[in-house]
Amino acid sequence: MKRVLSSTIVVLALSLCVHAQTAPDAAELTALLKEFLAGASHNDARMHDRFWADELVYTGSGGRRRNKADVMRDVRSAPAPKPADPKTTYSAEDISLQQYGKTAIVAFRLVSTTEKDGTVQVANYLNTGTLLKRKGKWQVVSWQATKVPRTDQESAKEIAAAEMAFQQAVLSADIPKLESLLDDTFIWTQSTGKQMTKKELLDDLASGRLKYSRLEPRDVKVSVYGDTGIARGVSIRQRLRIPGDNGDGDAAPFEAFYALTFVNRGGDWKAVAMHSSRP
Repeated sequence: MKRVLSSTIVVLALSLCVHAQTAPDAAELTALLKEFLAGASHNDARMHDRFWADELVYTGSGGRRRNKADVMRDVRSAPAPKPADPKTTYSAEDISLQQYGKTAIVAFRLVSTTEKDGTVQVANYLNTGTLLKRKGKWQVVSWQATKVPRTDQESAKEIAAAEMAFQQAVLSADIPKLESLLDDTFIWTQSTGKQMTKKELLDDLASGRLKYSRLEPRDVKVSVYGDTGIARGVSIRQRLRIPGDNGDGDAAPFEAFYALTFVNRGGDWKAVAMHSSRP
């Protein structure tokens, strides 16, 4: 009896495996996935409504769990994109399909490509969805997304770019750029012991109370600790003398050592602290 049951189980398992591998609706499912990602790239509410089933359970990479009503509300409440806004497109790589009658599981690597301020940022997510076919239509009833961690080399490259953008924005008093680079908790501890907040730095640069004629970083080294990174370097600096500034400008360039700390916030590296000192 045990031998008969064992044989039956083996045959059943093999038949399920073969059935999953053949995935007779693979072409239809693949086309649906790609159509959905193309629509999601420009926040197409119609495509979202078509793709998600009413009983959807969606667990995002950040740990937030949503239903279809939550997803549709987020899609429909998103502000209309402006020409200067970052543009993100989605694509699928390494697609794997398993089909069990009217149930299918799709697993793939989602590639998110964002064009922002003349740079391209790429993030990867491992997504798995369960779809049911009802009345001739496939829809997702369950979805799980997991972000693929960046390598330290990728993070170091992004932090180095953010550090250079910060230096250039301070030199040119580019307030919008600094707004996007600085976290609201940013504090700059200077060699005098003075601490400057994000608002104070932006106000001083915007008003001209702080203006650099020279700001040249060199010997920059980046260390990565998960979602935190530190850029350490040396810079040649010279502040312009502003009328009425009580002599706060510099008669000659000077050398300063600095450490700029970044934290990854939703895919963007934000500067949270800087410490500078003069030898």
